Amino acid sequence: MRTKLLALALLLTNIIVVNAQMDDKFYYPKKDLRPIEWKNYEELKFNVETDTISALILKPATKPKATIFYFHGAGGNITYYLPLTRILAENNFQIVMIDFRGYGRSTGTPTHKNIAKDGQQFFELLLEREEIKKTPKIIYGISIGTQIATLLAKNNQDKIDGLVLEGAMASFTDIAMHATPQYREFLEKNYISPYSAKEDIKSVDNIDKLFIHSKEDKDVPYTQGKVIFDNAPGSKDFIEYTGAHLYGLKYEKEQILQKINKMTK
Repeated sequence: MRTKLLALALLLTNIIVVNAQMDDKFYYPKKDLRPIEWKNYEELKFNVETDTISALILKPATKPKATIFYFHGAGGNITYYLPLTRILAENNFQIVMIDFRGYGRSTGTPTHKNIAKDGQQFFELLLEREEIKKTPKIIYGISIGTQIATLLAKNNQDKIDGLVLEGAMASFTDIAMHATPQYREFLEKNYISPYSAKEDIKSVDNIDKLFIHSKEDKDVPYTQGKVIFDNAPGSKDFIEYTGAHLYGLKYEKEQILQKINKMTK
């Protein structure tokens, strides 16, 4: 990530006005698919503009306690994150995962703006399914996925019961400044995030919120997660763990599950 964001900063310094979002410096999709090691799952596809978006539903062995809409990080594709989501499915949560444009079987190229658009369309379509409609609904974002997760929570508070943010970035601008501190001033003035968790969270007032972050996180600073937490109104909890980026469920599984279970009541 540091190398690619450095390239972003170097490119930005060579132009006077920043019109493009330089999205390709933030997303690293993979096309190779890892085995889906879960007995009961469903693969979905839907069309957006000229592209096809793929998704996956992991169905628990018994009646789901809730449906979790899971938005993964910048690298890989949904199959890379199955070891994490499988923990949730094993605890009777129904997990819905989406590969945005360019990831896995999805076609096209990811951008900040089309991820926001596709995420809302995907969310609305899935809400019409009977097995999802009648369950509590939780949005769970990790790493760069926390940006779309918070935006969706902000715009759909009346349709969901909780929001979980793990290893959260304050904004696209903040993570770029972290990766290339020598260009901090330039990026702060010229690179404007089209949406950001640290701002959108201020409007997420009517649902329970859980924040998970490690003080040892080398990919997304702990301070960024705390900024979002501090900006959040209403009911909220913060779980701090010791370990690498996105290892919360590995080290604090029981505590995290307890907080998520509370959201379904």
